[in-house]
Amino acid sequence: MIAYVGLGSNLGDREGTIRAAIAALPGVFAVSRLRETDPVGVTDQPTFVNGAVALETELSPRELLERLLAVERELGRERRERWGPRTIDLDLLLHGGETVDEPGLTIPHPRLHERRFALEPLAELDPELIVPGRGPVSALLAALD
Repeated sequence: MIAYVGLGSNLGDREGTIRAAIAALPGVFAVSRLRETDPVGVTDQPTFVNGAVALETELSPRELLERLLAVERELGRERRERWGPRTIDLDLLLHGGETVDEPGLTIPHPRLHERRFALEPLAELDPELIVPGRGPVSALLAALD
């Protein structure tokens, strides 16, 4: 199964922390370039570095989410303020063609189609990628223009 994970950081050594997260993730086979982006939601905070990875996994969506949360903890993530500053943010964006809606886990990521900082790296990894229930990443990106 191919899963896509969004990466973000706006505190400390942003790129170094993202690279450490990538190294800690199982099955990564493609990494987008990293890009500087403005914060969304809470805008009075430092700019982010964002990207995405594609990984091959046998983990269920819940198991992969738990692994992402463990990596965040290992890298010093403290959850204080929703959409606030963070050393690392790992978002499970897509898990194959699955849709999941459970407490604490929604796939595709519920705001993916609205977020250029997540769609651009996905389009770089796979321009033909389809977001279940939403359509091609390229069309979602074009709709933001």
